[in-house]
Amino acid sequence: MPTSASPSLVRRLRWVLIGLLAAESVALVGVVGWLLLELVTQTPSSYATALALLIMVVIAAVFLVAVTVSVLRRQAWAPSGAIVWQVLQISVAIGAFQGLFARPDIGWLLLIPALAIIGLLIWQPVRQTFRSRAVDR
Repeated sequence: MPTSASPSLVRRLRWVLIGLLAAESVALVGVVGWLLLELVTQTPSSYATALALLIMVVIAAVFLVAVTVSVLRRQAWAPSGAIVWQVLQISVAIGAFQGLFARPDIGWLLLIPALAIIGLLIWQPVRQTFRSRAVDR
């Protein structure tokens, strides 16, 4: 695979990366809203478990929004944070393909963007945009 690419292609792919991360962020914030609505309107079998789940998803949403904003700002740490999130998302996707309550549709919705984002982040021209920003400071 060639490591050099036109600057316009790299710029477009960087915006694709930002768009995918932003879509994941919006989806996760939506999950927070849904969990909060469920906690308020339904009676959970365990309030402690429901609250713990809500807190964990809020922490994940804050992390993902921070990573998305950092990718937008081309901060040097952003690709590693995004890859960590994508690996976690891939593990959830694999779990969605298996078991008694398997949901392959959700598994594919989680797996495809995660693989695309990892591919974009490890591609040398896109990766270089984060390094050049760090060197400019």
